[in-house]
Amino acid sequence: MTGHTRVPRSRTPVSRALPDFPWDSLAGAKAVAESHPGGIVNLSVGTPVDPVAPLIREALASVSEVPGYPTTHGTPELRAAAVGALARRYGVTGLDPAAVLPAIGTKEAIAWLPRLLGLGPDDLVVIPEVAYPTYEVGALLAGARVLRADGTMRLGPENPALIFINSPSNPTGKVLGIDHLRKVVDFARQRGAIVVSDECYLGLTWEAEAYSILDPRVCDGDHTGLLAVHSLSKTSNLASYRAGFITGDAALVAELLEVRKHAGMMLPFPVQAAMTAALNDDAHENEQRERYRARREVLLPAVRAAGFTVDNSEAGLYLWATREEACRDTVDWFAERGILVAPGDFYGPGSRRHVRIALTATDERIAAAATRLTA
Repeated sequence: MTGHTRVPRSRTPVSRALPDFPWDSLAGAKAVAESHPGGIVNLSVGTPVDPVAPLIREALASVSEVPGYPTTHGTPELRAAAVGALARRYGVTGLDPAAVLPAIGTKEAIAWLPRLLGLGPDDLVVIPEVAYPTYEVGALLAGARVLRADGTMRLGPENPALIFINSPSNPTGKVLGIDHLRKVVDFARQRGAIVVSDECYLGLTWEAEAYSILDPRVCDGDHTGLLAVHSLSKTSNLASYRAGFITGDAALVAELLEVRKHAGMMLPFPVQAAMTAALNDDAHENEQRERYRARREVLLPAVRAAGFTVDNSEAGLYLWATREEACRDTVDWFAERGILVAPGDFYGPGSRRHVRIALTATDERIAAAATRLTA
């Protein structure tokens, strides 16, 4: 029997188009922090540490025996709960429940949105100058071009296909006011661009009021060309459930739904039930918000006492801190004290003198970090 040598087809792996995964670069600093006698205080990621509320766990378990496939569009109960929560919590009105689409976590949704909307090499995607890395990843996965710009002046005559905005911001905690958001909407409509507003931190405001892109004060009740992305990871502690949704322009949501049905992008049925319970209950969300407020009140003065300036940070789960040095030097300084933080260069070339410090640690660990910073 004659053997055959397989000649691989020439191809370019998708991974080559993407940047290195940023958190991999923190291995050395993490090892130093872990060697601290009091143990590591990991403030580098925004992952929840508090338990999931019993009513959410009960809803998850209540349908765990259901064997069939869930619908990609989500249950009517889930979509109605999302509409109700956005109205109660953020003043969003005029939403059709049909314009709500569950997502397998909002990171997945953001990463695939440009591709699912049909963008390609001829299209420009605008992202914030200091930005959550997945906006850029989403554009690169679609083969689109990327421009970092916080204002419209830098765009010149070119018409972008999609504009990502994020308020409150990850990592800076900056909140965009109504006037700013209205200008973005007006500009996008003049240029025929889609606006995708990442609103995962909308329920976590401390020193400013944040607004949805779908707020009638922002869009005059017209959701055309607008998509809002919402997550239950932060205020409902559902990061492990991968629970999020997209809503806004009914025509765009229908387009996304059709593609996601073909691709099998469906949220597990028990998670849909858990989301429904979480969206119908504000008490657990308020309780979690107050936990983060208390942790912020401990950590913020300690960071300032250690000689750092905290910029923006009026909302969200992070302190955006600097002492005007290279961010990796600051990361090392924290690591020597057993604290791991995220360097600003994760979020773009314009943020290399800041670090992001998360509030997502237990009360005991936040107190330990504060003690070490003020010792």
